[in-house]
Amino acid sequence: MNNRASVTSKSVMRFLIALALVLVASTAFALDPGSRAPEIGLNDLAGHRVDLAAFRGHVVVVDFWASWCEPCADEMPVLEALYTSLHAQGLDVVGVSQDSSASNITSFLRRVHVSFPIVHDNGHAVADRYHPSGMPTSFIIDRRGIVRFVHRGYRSADRSAIEREVRQLVAAH
Repeated sequence: MNNRASVTSKSVMRFLIALALVLVASTAFALDPGSRAPEIGLNDLAGHRVDLAAFRGHVVVVDFWASWCEPCADEMPVLEALYTSLHAQGLDVVGVSQDSSASNITSFLRRVHVSFPIVHDNGHAVADRYHPSGMPTSFIIDRRGIVRFVHRGYRSADRSAIEREVRQLVAAH
């Protein structure tokens, strides 16, 4: 092997090792079931403060999404249906938009109507506490504030699992 190939080979190897370390570190910080749910602490689009502490005693779905995410658009009606049918029994849903622009959120919500609170996390303060692995990522939190289920991504086949998990937690007092 010539000297130039050796240097290139070493550079590629260093890059791959660094990439592996980043990937391992990012999954090490991911919020998993059994973890206490971090605070949200942002205002929703109507200007009301959204704090998880205010939802204590309720089941909460914290859903990270973005306007450019098609699976997010597919998941939102599922969350809306759960929210409207189970809110009176103690379910709350909070959408956490990762969009950089508030106008993108507004355009998205004209297409996909939801009645639950949406917060704009353009500074990634909430995402930095939850560490969603992609869009959408949903954290289903029990009445004591403990994450019980995490859904990374969304496919139509996920609907029944999300509904079952939420109903199970809402039924448990």
